[in-house]
Amino acid sequence: MIFVLFASFAYSVATNPGYQWDVVWQYLTYRTVLAGLGWTLALTAASMFIGIVLGIVAALMRQSSNPILSVVAAGYIWLFRGAPLMVQLIFWYNLAALYPTIDIGLPFLPPLVSLSTNEVITPLVAALLGLGLNEGAYMAEIVRSGLLSVDAGQREAAQSLGMSPAHTLRRIILPQALRVIVPPTGNEVIGMLKATSLVSILAFSDLLYSVQGIYGRTFQTIPLLIVATIWYLVAATLLSLVQQYLERRYGRGHSRRAQDGMSLLMAPLSSALFRRGAGK
Repeated sequence: MIFVLFASFAYSVATNPGYQWDVVWQYLTYRTVLAGLGWTLALTAASMFIGIVLGIVAALMRQSSNPILSVVAAGYIWLFRGAPLMVQLIFWYNLAALYPTIDIGLPFLPPLVSLSTNEVITPLVAALLGLGLNEGAYMAEIVRSGLLSVDAGQREAAQSLGMSPAHTLRRIILPQALRVIVPPTGNEVIGMLKATSLVSILAFSDLLYSVQGIYGRTFQTIPLLIVATIWYLVAATLLSLVQQYLERRYGRGHSRRAQDGMSLLMAPLSSALFRRGAGK
């Protein structure tokens, strides 16, 4: 039944003239589309870099014994996880409505440098601020969950050996936490790839905005959206392969320990069954 439904859908896609597959193939490698794809990939990488850095810092602050650092990190996570991403993008793009100039200098003294906010907050800067700060809030919880997954005895053992907190974090805690951090981070990267489509509201020339510009002139909306979908799927597939590789790499030791633990659990049962069979 499922095969029949799938075959019917595939036949409809292949024969329905509304899809305009000739137009799809025509624009699939169009220069403007490929340029938009490049900006989408670059924006994804830059935003994830900002998000990962902010996430690590916020996670460490969240776990700090200093209540001020912990409260500041919790407030940052609460604010940027709670506000919709599109709202954040529009807010950063219209920051000049609140602050027409960005003043640099000492507090309560005349500014040393005064810059126009509209000149500083370009569509690219607004996109990076919106995507990066939003992603940092999610990455903070992912990193924190990874750090909490490492047994406290690991930290205590490192301290007993005279290792500094920074050295302990870099050499002991993080390598073990990566097993928990990598899978959701891979999902966040793929989610970021798709979230970059929201920056089209800022008139930023990403993949979606590029195809919108084309079908705004040609009125071939469906085939151009299919072009964008194909490239999003290709990029997401490649990122998924990278994610699977990293998961296998950082989960090798855990997989062996899990198999060894299962063998130890099954050994008494196998021995008992062997003795029972021999008794018969």
